Amino acid sequence: MPASIPEADRRHRASAAFSLSFLSLVFSITAFSSSHWCEGTRKVAKPFCKGDSKGDLCIRFNSPDGNSSQAVQYIWETGDDKFVEKNFHAGIWYSCEEMINDDGEKCRSFISLTPASDRGVLWLSIVAELLYIVLLLIGNILMTVEIFYYSSVIDGLKINAFSAVVTVLAGLLGMVAHMMYTTVFQMTVNLGPEDWRPHTWDYGWSYGLAWTSFACCMAAAVTTFNKYTKTILEFKHKRKKLERSFRIHYSFPDH
Repeated sequence: MPASIPEADRRHRASAAFSLSFLSLVFSITAFSSSHWCEGTRKVAKPFCKGDSKGDLCIRFNSPDGNSSQAVQYIWETGDDKFVEKNFHAGIWYSCEEMINDDGEKCRSFISLTPASDRGVLWLSIVAELLYIVLLLIGNILMTVEIFYYSSVIDGLKINAFSAVVTVLAGLLGMVAHMMYTTVFQMTVNLGPEDWRPHTWDYGWSYGLAWTSFACCMAAAVTTFNKYTKTILEFKHKRKKLERSFRIHYSFPDH
C-alpha cells in the first residue's frame, strides 16, 4: 500500500525528531561527564604567609627585621579579613575548588562527600542517568533506521511507535535522575563535611544543559508521536474513502 503521507513530509518529521533526540544525547553525555552542575564559593580561613609571600590571601605575622628575634610584630586580622573566598564547582562524580596562592584546583570525589544516608539516592541518580543515556542512544538508532527504511511504511510506523515509547521512558528517567541529584546536593550542603560546605552556591551550566537535554528529549518524543498519530489518521481517512467508493460501486453496478 503506498504511503498516504507525502514522502518528503514523512522524512522531514523523522529528521526533526532525530535531530532533537541527537541533541538530547549529546547534551546529556556532556552534562553527565562534567563537574559544573553546581557552582559557588567557600569561605576559608587565610593561611599564614610563608617566606616572602605577600598579598591579601595570607596573614602576615613576621616583623620587617627578620634577623632580629627580639622584635616580633604580630598583625592579627579580624572579622571577614581573616577569611578568603574560594570558587568551587561540583558534579555527579567529583567536586573541585581553587587553591590559595597556587594555580590549579583540588578535586575530591563527590560520592565521598555525600552523607552516608544519601549515598543510596546518589547511586540511584547515577544509574538513572546512565539508563537515560542508553535509552536515548537506542531511540537515536531506531530513528536512524526509520529514516533510511524504504521497503514498507507499515514497518516504519512500527519502528516509529517503538522509538517514541523509548524516548518518553528516557525523558522520565532523566527527569527523575536530575531531581534526585538536586536533592542529594542540597542535603550534602547541609550535612556534608565542614571543610567542603559552600558559603554561597547556585546551579551551573551543566545543570542547565541536563535540563535542556530533557526538554529536547520530550520534544523529540512529541514530534515522533505526532508523526505516528498523523500517519494513523491518514490511513483511516484513506480506508474510509476506499470503503465509500466500494459502496457506491456496488450500489450502481455496471450493466
